Amino acid sequence: MIRDKSAKKTLAKTLAKKPAEPAKAEKRVIVRPSFRRERALIKRGVWPIAGCDEAGRGPLAGPVVAAAVVLDPNRIPKGIDDSKRLTAERREELFEEICATAAFSVAVASRARIDRDNILRASLWALARAVHALPEMPKHVFVDGRDRLATPCDCEAVIGGDGLVLSIAAASIIAKVTRDRLMSALALDCPGYGFEQHKGYAVPEHLEALDRLGPSAHHRSFFAPVVAARLKHFPVPAEPDLFTVDAESEAAASEAA
Repeated sequence: MIRDKSAKKTLAKTLAKKPAEPAKAEKRVIVRPSFRRERALIKRGVWPIAGCDEAGRGPLAGPVVAAAVVLDPNRIPKGIDDSKRLTAERREELFEEICATAAFSVAVASRARIDRDNILRASLWALARAVHALPEMPKHVFVDGRDRLATPCDCEAVIGGDGLVLSIAAASIIAKVTRDRLMSALALDCPGYGFEQHKGYAVPEHLEALDRLGPSAHHRSFFAPVVAARLKHFPVPAEPDLFTVDAESEAAASEAA
């Protein structure tokens, strides 16, 4: 009997318990770039330290622009982030603040170089050139991506670095704003494509203009949509059929005889 009463009490307590609440959805944590890696090197006596990034690998037109930035640890502008997570207005503001407080340089890989070397090699060339163009050669370089650069100093590639390393994020802002301004200037030279709006990326408006107008002098020759538009507007003449040519020549010779 005692066991039965105990079991009944346990059952009653179990039934009296409120049903478990469904687990709340986990909040997405946005990681902001930090100066942690740079400070760790500074403590070891490594200085200057640069961050490198580029803008414009994906577009169908225009150059690739690379930037290298050495932030002043005592004058870091607030709000630096991956350029893709900032509005155009905020990028412009931070661009001015970074230029006023940091050492920086910019290098441009032209459309012609992209056509000649391919987009990856042209981008790496521009990034390395930006490092060499800094007022003082850094002792260490952080670069966004998986490829290290051909530089005389230590170079560390960081995948997703523009969202992790503050110096790379600063470089992404310098590169992005510089390239956007260049594309707006190209829009004046080649009206009708909308470069001032989409900056050369393969958005529907750009693809429609490319199909309608054909490639401009600023389009990258070997990107697939550009190739398709060139073949439409400037079709390659068909090679003559040698058998047909020979037959026609023989017929003409017979008539002449």
